[in-house]
Amino acid sequence: MRLPESPSLADYRRHIERLAADGLAALGDAAGLDALEAARVEFLGDRRGQLLEFQRALGALARDDKPEAGKLFNTVKRQLEAALAERRDQLGRAAGAYRRPADLTMPARPQWRGAKHPVTLVIEEIAAIFRELGFTVALGPEAESEWYNFGALNFPADHPAMDMHDTLYLRDDVLLRTHTSPVQVRTLQRYAPPVRILAPGNVYRRDFFDASHAPMFAQIEGLCIDEGVSFVDLKATLGHFAQRFFGAARARFRPSFFPFTEPSAEMDIECQLCHGAGCPACKGTGWMEILGSGMVHPAVLEAAGIDSEKYTGWAFGMGPARIAQQRYGVGDIRVFYDSDVRFLEQIAE
Repeated sequence: MRLPESPSLADYRRHIERLAADGLAALGDAAGLDALEAARVEFLGDRRGQLLEFQRALGALARDDKPEAGKLFNTVKRQLEAALAERRDQLGRAAGAYRRPADLTMPARPQWRGAKHPVTLVIEEIAAIFRELGFTVALGPEAESEWYNFGALNFPADHPAMDMHDTLYLRDDVLLRTHTSPVQVRTLQRYAPPVRILAPGNVYRRDFFDASHAPMFAQIEGLCIDEGVSFVDLKATLGHFAQRFFGAARARFRPSFFPFTEPSAEMDIECQLCHGAGCPACKGTGWMEILGSGMVHPAVLEAAGIDSEKYTGWAFGMGPARIAQQRYGVGDIRVFYDSDVRFLEQIAE
């Protein structure tokens, strides 16, 4: 039943009361939420709902009839909306009756609240050990000049480490530091000896990502400069560190070469994953290299403005991620970079 083009008030009343009866019946008889939504669109829809026709028809009524017709329209609209809400609630409760009730005695699901990364924990522990020996922490920029990263550290101009296949250059003479050794030079330029610093930070190299290497990793440099410092002091200090950090694990020094130290040595500890039997992490040797060290080359002291005839010193650089592998029994260093909460929450403190 449609309204006449120019309805009277009586026509409007008769038709809207019929609409109300049909709408209330359709909403009340809806057997499910889909049927209820179809009834809502049919009678209360914003684009094609039947009630929309009566809203438009208000403008065609005589001026004196509009107030009463408007009241009728608002009354019918409220009735239909109330019936819609009531039936929706009924259907929702009926659907819930077939669901298993919540068991309020069950424990809540555990939530990851965040914690320090295992490599960060190792860095903090290493720093605490060296603070007891009189070292302070020094920091420096990750974007370095070629002079601080290579030149001041006695690298020859044709050293392969300076090539682009090993180093990440930002522009001609600026690069992402390949070690934290530039912090040593910056510190010596700023402070007169005696100097004892620990320099933790991230370093970058064009390296393959495998079980024991990463293109970006944390490194810790140590530096001690004073009068009368010898290689004996270096071995004693690093031996004390190994005993404090690894306990009874065996350690050894091997001769090596670095442009910025002479003599140079690398320090290994017995692999804590295989206990010397050999595994992929230690490449079957039973030993894991944890740091390189040596007596600071006189050329490095002179480049920093230190009298190499008066002062001597030693330095070392270690990878805390490799040390974390040994501490937590992780065979593949890539696990530390995966951000897998299931792994991290086992180590979190």
